[in-house]
Amino acid sequence: MKVTRIVANLFTQDPAKAEAFYRDILGLDLAMDHRWIRTYTSAATMPVQVSFASQGGSDTPVPDLSIEVDDLTQALHRMQAAGIPIEYGPTSEPWGVRRFYVRDPLGRLINILQHE
Repeated sequence: MKVTRIVANLFTQDPAKAEAFYRDILGLDLAMDHRWIRTYTSAATMPVQVSFASQGGSDTPVPDLSIEVDDLTQALHRMQAAGIPIEYGPTSEPWGVRRFYVRDPLGRLINILQHE
């Protein structure tokens, strides 16, 4: 057996609230919309990964999601233009990533990162 996909299912009373953050700001594609569930994807191939952590690194809280981007500066500018407060960073971490934390419209802590 080979795991082919891992899906993060995050509870919200209003799945449409995620639209502006995940589609408009981060550029994900809306792949499925059944009103009670909306699934966002990317045409890029993403490796299967699941992490379990006691902290988020550098003594930060464990984020609900980590989203790797190819241009952290652009992601930061998009968050700032949308008026989304930056909760941590941006900073270069000793393990080789540059990152910042934000909260999505659902209140989830999101780690936006790029490998340096």
